Amino acid sequence: QYSLIKDVVSSLKRHRMHEQQFTHHPLLVLSNFGLQQIQVKLMASMFQNMFPSINVHRVNLNSIKRCLLISYNTETQLLDFRHYSVKVVPVGMNKAVKKLLQEKFPNMSRLEDISELL
Repeated sequence: QYSLIKDVVSSLKRHRMHEQQFTHHPLLVLSNFGLQQIQVKLMASMFQNMFPSINVHRVNLNSIKRCLLISYNTETQLLDFRHYSVKVVPVGMNKAVKKLLQEKFPNMSRLEDISELL
């Protein structure tokens, strides 16, 4: 079973697709591949070798734009592929500061000083 990209995009309220998402390889997440069966180990090795390994100490989090989740169902012996778009957003700040960090400039015509914004 699969879905066409045009069907996925048409079902989304706000889709985020741009060319920069595909300039770097995705973050690969394998689920339920820890079994001792040789065919499961072979599948896990194949998926890991499809993408370059990521050094978690040196990776720039802003360069990771996609995540590929591959899950193995042991009962049905089927693979589920999920491809996600990842967006890094600041948390724990007020709305005005978030806009400044995301390069969306707020309307400051009502303010007399920048301190009113912060």
